[in-house]
Amino acid sequence: MSHKHEHRLGIEAPHSHLKQGLSIIVFMTIWTLDSLVFSFSTIMNSFVPELVRFILFIIIIAVAYAFIHASNNSLFRHPENKDDLITDGILGHVRNPMYFGVLLIYLACILLSISLISIAIWIIIIVIYDNLATYEGKQLEELFGQQYLEYKEKVPKWIPR
Repeated sequence: MSHKHEHRLGIEAPHSHLKQGLSIIVFMTIWTLDSLVFSFSTIMNSFVPELVRFILFIIIIAVAYAFIHASNNSLFRHPENKDDLITDGILGHVRNPMYFGVLLIYLACILLSISLISIAIWIIIIVIYDNLATYEGKQLEELFGQQYLEYKEKVPKWIPR
Protein backbone atom coordinates (compact mmCIF):
# COMPACT_ATOMS: atom_id res chain seq x y z
CA MET A 1 0.00 0.00 0.00
CA SER A 2 1.48 3.32 -1.04
CA HIS A 3 1.85 6.27 1.33
CA LYS A 4 -0.44 8.32 -0.90
CA HIS A 5 -3.20 5.69 -0.67
CA GLU A 6 -2.85 5.43 3.12
CA HIS A 7 -3.28 9.20 3.43
CA ARG A 8 -6.31 9.14 1.15
CA LEU A 9 -8.12 6.78 3.52
CA GLY A 10 -8.01 9.52 6.19
CA ILE A 11 -9.69 12.21 4.07
CA GLU A 12 -13.10 11.79 5.67
CA ALA A 13 -13.71 14.00 8.70
CA PRO A 14 -13.49 12.35 12.12
CA HIS A 15 -16.86 10.94 13.24
CA SER A 16 -18.38 11.91 9.88
CA HIS A 17 -20.80 8.98 9.81
CA LEU A 18 -21.85 9.62 13.40
CA LYS A 19 -22.53 13.31 12.72
CA GLN A 20 -24.48 12.51 9.57
CA GLY A 21 -26.42 9.70 11.24
CA LEU A 22 -27.33 11.75 14.29
CA SER A 23 -28.33 14.66 12.03
CA ILE A 24 -30.87 12.55 10.17
CA ILE A 25 -32.23 11.00 13.39
CA VAL A 26 -32.66 14.37 15.11
CA PHE A 27 -34.10 16.03 12.01
CA MET A 28 -36.57 13.25 11.19
CA THR A 29 -37.70 12.97 14.81
CA ILE A 30 -38.34 16.71 15.12
CA TRP A 31 -39.82 17.00 11.62
CA THR A 32 -42.16 14.03 12.21
CA LEU A 33 -43.29 15.23 15.63
CA ASP A 34 -43.88 18.78 14.41
CA SER A 35 -45.38 17.89 11.02
CA LEU A 36 -47.53 14.90 11.90
CA VAL A 37 -48.19 14.97 15.65
CA PHE A 38 -48.05 18.35 17.42
CA SER A 39 -47.97 20.93 14.57
CA PHE A 40 -46.16 23.49 16.72
CA SER A 41 -44.65 25.41 13.83
CA THR A 42 -46.48 24.34 10.68
CA ILE A 43 -48.53 27.54 10.26
CA MET A 44 -47.11 28.08 6.75
CA ASN A 45 -48.88 24.93 5.53
CA SER A 46 -52.15 26.89 5.43
CA PHE A 47 -50.59 29.36 2.95
CA VAL A 48 -49.00 26.85 0.58
CA PRO A 49 -51.38 24.26 -0.91
CA GLU A 50 -50.57 20.61 -0.24
CA LEU A 51 -50.34 19.84 -3.97
CA VAL A 52 -47.75 22.60 -4.48
CA ARG A 53 -45.73 21.32 -1.54
CA PHE A 54 -45.90 17.76 -2.88
CA ILE A 55 -44.80 18.83 -6.38
CA LEU A 56 -41.86 20.79 -4.91
CA PHE A 57 -40.97 17.76 -2.78
CA ILE A 58 -40.88 15.48 -5.84
CA ILE A 59 -38.83 17.94 -7.91
CA ILE A 60 -36.25 18.53 -5.17
CA ILE A 61 -35.98 14.80 -4.37
CA ALA A 62 -35.34 14.15 -8.09
CA VAL A 63 -32.64 16.84 -8.21
CA ALA A 64 -31.08 15.49 -5.00
CA TYR A 65 -31.03 11.97 -6.43
CA ALA A 66 -29.40 13.29 -9.63
CA PHE A 67 -26.61 14.96 -7.62
CA ILE A 68 -26.01 11.91 -5.42
CA HIS A 69 -26.09 9.53 -8.39
CA ALA A 70 -23.75 11.73 -10.46
CA SER A 71 -21.41 12.00 -7.48
CA ASN A 72 -21.27 8.23 -7.07
CA ASN A 73 -20.59 7.84 -10.80
CA SER A 74 -17.76 10.38 -10.71
CA LEU A 75 -16.14 9.04 -7.57
CA PHE A 76 -16.47 5.29 -8.06
CA ARG A 77 -16.61 4.60 -11.80
CA HIS A 78 -12.80 4.29 -12.19
CA PRO A 79 -11.45 2.57 -9.06
CA GLU A 80 -8.01 2.35 -10.68
CA ASN A 81 -7.77 6.18 -10.45
CA LYS A 82 -8.62 6.39 -6.73
CA ASP A 83 -5.41 8.28 -5.96
CA ASP A 84 -6.11 11.00 -8.55
CA LEU A 85 -7.99 14.25 -7.98
CA ILE A 86 -11.30 13.85 -9.78
CA THR A 87 -12.47 17.07 -11.39
CA ASP A 88 -14.77 15.90 -14.18
CA GLY A 89 -18.44 15.03 -14.30
CA ILE A 90 -20.53 16.62 -11.55
CA LEU A 91 -17.31 17.40 -9.66
CA GLY A 92 -16.51 19.88 -12.41
CA HIS A 93 -19.56 21.91 -11.34
CA VAL A 94 -19.65 21.60 -7.54
CA ARG A 95 -17.06 20.28 -5.08
CA ASN A 96 -19.51 18.56 -2.71
CA PRO A 97 -22.33 17.14 -4.85
CA MET A 98 -23.16 14.26 -2.50
CA TYR A 99 -23.46 16.51 0.54
CA PHE A 100 -25.43 19.01 -1.58
CA GLY A 101 -27.83 16.23 -2.60
CA VAL A 102 -28.31 15.17 1.02
CA LEU A 103 -29.04 18.77 2.06
CA LEU A 104 -31.61 18.94 -0.73
CA ILE A 105 -33.34 15.85 0.68
CA TYR A 106 -33.71 17.65 4.01
CA LEU A 107 -35.10 20.68 2.15
CA ALA A 108 -37.59 18.49 0.28
CA CYS A 109 -38.90 17.14 3.60
CA ILE A 110 -39.22 20.67 4.95
CA LEU A 111 -41.24 21.70 1.88
CA LEU A 112 -43.52 18.69 2.20
CA SER A 113 -44.64 19.99 5.58
CA ILE A 114 -43.35 23.46 6.27
CA SER A 115 -42.10 23.01 9.83
CA LEU A 116 -40.33 26.14 11.00
CA ILE A 117 -38.60 24.20 13.79
CA SER A 118 -37.22 21.83 11.13
CA ILE A 119 -35.86 24.79 9.18
CA ALA A 120 -33.85 25.80 12.26
CA ILE A 121 -32.53 22.23 12.60
CA TRP A 122 -31.71 22.20 8.86
CA ILE A 123 -29.59 25.35 9.25
CA ILE A 124 -27.61 23.60 11.99
CA ILE A 125 -27.23 20.56 9.70
CA ILE A 126 -25.95 22.83 6.91
CA VAL A 127 -23.26 24.08 9.31
CA ILE A 128 -22.35 20.47 10.22
CA TYR A 129 -22.03 19.50 6.54
CA ASP A 130 -20.07 22.67 5.78
CA ASN A 131 -17.60 21.76 8.55
CA LEU A 132 -17.30 18.22 7.15
CA ALA A 133 -16.70 19.57 3.63
CA THR A 134 -14.15 22.13 4.90
CA TYR A 135 -12.22 19.43 6.76
CA GLU A 136 -12.20 17.15 3.73
CA GLY A 137 -11.17 20.07 1.50
CA LYS A 138 -8.17 20.75 3.74
CA GLN A 139 -7.21 17.08 3.53
CA LEU A 140 -7.45 17.19 -0.27
CA GLU A 141 -5.38 20.38 -0.30
CA GLU A 142 -2.64 18.63 1.68
CA LEU A 143 -2.80 15.61 -0.58
CA PHE A 144 -2.97 17.34 -3.98
CA GLY A 145 -1.46 20.79 -3.24
CA GLN A 146 -1.58 23.29 -6.08
CA GLN A 147 -3.74 21.03 -8.24
CA TYR A 148 -6.52 21.14 -5.60
CA LEU A 149 -6.09 24.89 -5.04
CA GLU A 150 -6.63 25.50 -8.76
CA TYR A 151 -9.66 23.22 -8.74
CA LYS A 152 -11.01 25.03 -5.67
CA GLU A 153 -10.67 28.38 -7.48
CA LYS A 154 -12.70 27.15 -10.46
CA VAL A 155 -15.40 25.01 -8.80
CA PRO A 156 -17.76 26.29 -6.10
CA LYS A 157 -18.07 24.47 -2.79
CA TRP A 158 -21.90 24.35 -2.68
CA ILE A 159 -23.91 26.07 -5.39
CA PRO A 160 -23.28 24.35 -8.77
CA ARG A 161 -22.23 26.37 -11.79
